[in-house]
Amino acid sequence: MRPGRAPVRAAVTTAVALGIGLSAVPAQAQQHKERPPAPGIENCTATACHFDLPPGTYDVRVTLGGDRASSTALGGETRRALLPETAAPAGERVVRSFTVNVRTPEGEPLGAEGAPGLDLTVGGTAPALAGIRVTPARHARQILLVGDSTVCDQPGDPYSGWGQQLPQYLRKGLSVANYADSGESTVSYLGNPLLWDTVRPLIRRGDLVLIQLAHNDKTTDEATYRANLESLVAGVRERGGEPVLVTPVVRRWFNTDGTLDNGTALLVNGLGVDHPAVIRSVAADRDVPLIDLTARTKELVESLGAEGSKALYLYNEKRDNTHTSVHGATVYADLVRQELLNLRLVPEGAVRVG
Repeated sequence: MRPGRAPVRAAVTTAVALGIGLSAVPAQAQQHKERPPAPGIENCTATACHFDLPPGTYDVRVTLGGDRASSTALGGETRRALLPETAAPAGERVVRSFTVNVRTPEGEPLGAEGAPGLDLTVGGTAPALAGIRVTPARHARQILLVGDSTVCDQPGDPYSGWGQQLPQYLRKGLSVANYADSGESTVSYLGNPLLWDTVRPLIRRGDLVLIQLAHNDKTTDEATYRANLESLVAGVRERGGEPVLVTPVVRRWFNTDGTLDNGTALLVNGLGVDHPAVIRSVAADRDVPLIDLTARTKELVESLGAEGSKALYLYNEKRDNTHTSVHGATVYADLVRQELLNLRLVPEGAVRVG
């Protein structure tokens, strides 16, 4: 739904009094009437913004702060985290920028369409949005995500996928296009025309495509699983993109000695297929960058122990040891961010520290 306009007038008046440029129009736009000004704060209330925009990739520049000390976070579309909570001292302004992908459906590819245009939410412990400007992204690089429910843009609380939290760690010029979908295996993702056949044409030269599919390959034999991964890798490369294989996040299943179970927790299916091992093997054989999220999440979960690791998953809410909470998805997205840097897949300047 489009937010109301009543609170905007006061916000605009305050911002103008403070000398803030809300939606500055370039000189060229002033000379050529056919070019409209960049959408700005007039599209916002105190808690949300809506922009009537066609599908595409957009740069968003926000000015944060007010008369009092503030702390503001921004989300958007289907519960994506786009900007982490950012503090501004009393009377000061902080400018931040990010790039966002707008499409229909806006969340899971097989999910609800969502609202057209770009929807943003304004949150944080003491939010203060003083100005905003939205413009088409001219030179953005995409990070496309192919995955399952542990990666996808989950539509409702308390669920969250790590791909839903990843955008907050990226600066302007890098967008996340999350095409992960709940319940998908390598077999179903390749077989559904709304999934791989839709994603593949979107891949541009230089784009990264992160592939994490394993949780739902419970009945996939090893030869088929390996062939499917190789097919996804080849499809990315044929389009000029760079595939990145990602081993799956662990399930929270502990042995009595405090280690994770070698079967269920570490994604070995009923046929004895060790999914992370196959992914590592394909990555080595095909010279594909590997984010070993199984190893990273195993180390973290075991270090926290059976009790401390509950907060990462939905154990307390749903007795669910597979799907992550917002907290857990954020922590796991940070692990992905670290590995993108470690593998030099993105430059340091394109990534937020936190």
